[in-house]
Amino acid sequence: MTSSVVHLIRLSRWGVTLARRRALVGIENDPNAPAALRRLVRLARLATLTGKNGPREYAAAFRAIGPAAIKLGQSLATRPDLVGDEAANNLLSLQDSLPPVPFAEIKKAIEGSFGQPIEKLFAEIDPDPVGAASIAQVHKGVTIDGRKVAIKVLRPGIREKFARDIQTYEWAAAHVEAMGGEASRLRPRLTIANFKRWTNSELDLRREAASASELAEQMAGVPGYRIPGIDWDRTNGRVLTIEWIDGIKISRIDELQARGHDLAALSEKLVISFLTQAISAGFFHADMHQGNLFVEDDGTIVAIDFGIMGRIDRRARQWLAEILYGLTTGNYQRVAEIHFEAQYVPSYHSVGEFATALRAVGEPMRGKPVKELSVGQMLDGLFAITRDFDMQTQPHLLLLQKTMVMVEGIATQLNPDINMWDTAAPYVRSWIRDELGPEAALAERIKQDTETLFRLPGLIRRLEEKFPPKGGAPEAPPLAPIALITDRREGGGWLGYLVAGLAGAGAVLGAMATGWIG
Repeated sequence: MTSSVVHLIRLSRWGVTLARRRALVGIENDPNAPAALRRLVRLARLATLTGKNGPREYAAAFRAIGPAAIKLGQSLATRPDLVGDEAANNLLSLQDSLPPVPFAEIKKAIEGSFGQPIEKLFAEIDPDPVGAASIAQVHKGVTIDGRKVAIKVLRPGIREKFARDIQTYEWAAAHVEAMGGEASRLRPRLTIANFKRWTNSELDLRREAASASELAEQMAGVPGYRIPGIDWDRTNGRVLTIEWIDGIKISRIDELQARGHDLAALSEKLVISFLTQAISAGFFHADMHQGNLFVEDDGTIVAIDFGIMGRIDRRARQWLAEILYGLTTGNYQRVAEIHFEAQYVPSYHSVGEFATALRAVGEPMRGKPVKELSVGQMLDGLFAITRDFDMQTQPHLLLLQKTMVMVEGIATQLNPDINMWDTAAPYVRSWIRDELGPEAALAERIKQDTETLFRLPGLIRRLEEKFPPKGGAPEAPPLAPIALITDRREGGGWLGYLVAGLAGAGAVLGAMATGWIG
């Protein structure tokens, strides 16, 4: 267990880095931030002789701290409620790229993880990586049977580095949340817990391969969208080998047009594929930035990099679908009711007042193209009303919000006139009809009752195990309690502590004398 002193030393070092780039001024100026936290960040700024005025370089500060901070900064970019609009917008520019690790170290890592020479796995590997990020880097290669593949390899020592830093993030978040008030409502501990879960998944490349495989199964029936195949024989916890994609990056608009692709159709296909993943499957690719999406010659969108995935249970998906449909149709009363049913908003607030607040967010967007008003702006508006209605952060929706903003940005670049709501509404309406209509409700009830019926025998067996019939060996009689020497009774506790202390000291001295410790 890392000591508090170590955490404080790390935080002090990071605080100086942030303060020098004025990345803490926002906290210092925020009246909702705990007073104790504002005093601490002000002290950090004064210690670095940095003034309040000047550019606030949030992205540069996180980049300077290190790989784990880069990932944390990207996660915080989706939390304007937690870090503020200015910081969130600046952190969106935080690119997950670092200088590459020398190929000699990468080769050693591959051979060490598989326990055999690299020549037995790959006929060829380009020593220059096609990408180098904070967690891993990717090389193009050819297998011994002639298939072109992408080889993703963890940076040596990166797991240990992330584990150390995340321990300090957890320690700091716990202390900030204990300050109460707004810090408690925003639940920074849950934010770090989710961040830890996401990064742990990214740091195990077998999990990434499994996520790609699961998503491929779920999207198999969706035309125009696919997932590359996994080479399981050349994949383990530190190395992922996946089919090489020769398509065009979806960000290269001019090249897509030159190849004759229909950009409006691609835009709509991207939105529908995301909704299919999030609402129908409840399992979605949560890192859909431009560098992770390619377009093949036939117009198929291919996704890569499955280190960050989102998952939503069925009930939450039903709420989500109704919320989206309610916002697109202007049924703010129903949207408000769902927030209360899901317990997102405490029951002591008024449903009607919350519906009015939602109307103020939703009405300006309806019927307008995304180039004028966007999902991102809607989320900003929702964040603005969460404080008034004591809404706590919903961790299971954070990745969804982040991905919605990403999808919107790409869809807008492909087709500036796309209306996200008009595109989503028919799909969401169809899903609600199929999943929440009378037939679906009846089928769900039959399914639940049947499952309950089949669980009855197991329940009876567990009851019998807990309350067995009388018989067998007799029960042992109860034993009278005996006071231990270390117990503190009637003022004599000091003797027990003294004896225990002397015994402990004697054990240590004995161990030192025999050479066990030194």
